[in-house]
Amino acid sequence: MKKSAFEVGRSSARLPMPAYISGSGCIAGSKESEGPLARQIDHLSTDDKFGMDSWEAAESFLQKEAVRILLEKSGTDKREIRYLFAGDLLGQSIASSFGLLDYEIPLFGLYGACSTCGESLSLGAMTIATGLASKVVCVTSSHFASAEKEFRFPLEYGAQRPKSSTWTVTGSGAFLVTAERSVNVLAAITEVTTGRIIDMGIKDNSNMGCAMAPAAADTIRQHLEDFGRDPQEYDWIITGDLGQVGSKALIDLLAGKGIDISANHMDCGTTIFDIEKQQVGSGGSGCGCAAVTLAAHILPRIKSGEWKRVLFLPTGALLSKTSFNEGLAVPGIAHAIVLEHV
Repeated sequence: MKKSAFEVGRSSARLPMPAYISGSGCIAGSKESEGPLARQIDHLSTDDKFGMDSWEAAESFLQKEAVRILLEKSGTDKREIRYLFAGDLLGQSIASSFGLLDYEIPLFGLYGACSTCGESLSLGAMTIATGLASKVVCVTSSHFASAEKEFRFPLEYGAQRPKSSTWTVTGSGAFLVTAERSVNVLAAITEVTTGRIIDMGIKDNSNMGCAMAPAAADTIRQHLEDFGRDPQEYDWIITGDLGQVGSKALIDLLAGKGIDISANHMDCGTTIFDIEKQQVGSGGSGCGCAAVTLAAHILPRIKSGEWKRVLFLPTGALLSKTSFNEGLAVPGIAHAIVLEHV
């Protein structure tokens, strides 16, 4: 069967026209307000319930507020938005459905675990680039307390956290993706590499970095192979949620395949927190980790021209409390997009 002109290699696509990230909005909680990116985040709160009655309601508020900030900053009316691409970590993606209900915008609910930011931007960019919409919004969120309750132990349990564990970011990032190039453009999405599910048999739900690292390595290797590139052709290759432990595993896995990213690899989980001072184990994770770091730290540097081309790939651990309690391993996935300076 003949491939389309836009299919590249096994897993990638070169968009027929760039999709532009024309605005962003992000919000985060108390732990993030103590971290190195605090001054770059649009809104911070010392109340991790954000005035809500439950952790889950707080996470819904995060998404609602991130989109509000985005629309306000970009001067966009919600009626201009064709689709929402949204996801979170909670069962049935309730943070998205309850948080975005009042916007009354057609919604694609997504689940890619912590890779959802990459998944949403991939699908949003494809929709824009193929002419099916002129403006879409991609939004993801996570919350430390709701994630601990969903996947590990409620905070009241007081469980010990090993050094390999990551700290779920309490935050949300929203992005306006458009067909029109304007002076407000932060970056262009030009290429997409969709990840495969990779299961290396890891069953430790306190070591998500090593569970996700093989998927990140697979997506990076496939992307470079598909486009015939070297890692050095990117200013940064940025993973979403591996933390210190997972980042080391990723570099070692790729080195075993003759690919060296040690000089230009960055991880959102080791960027959003000061690991030593904030005692967050191996670093940050959660859908909000990559989303907030992208909005607050990465896109401003691409817009300014400091970084010309970035490979951005949030990473996800595809477990649930059901699968973990039944003794299944934790598969991983990573979705990559190429972000370029305009």
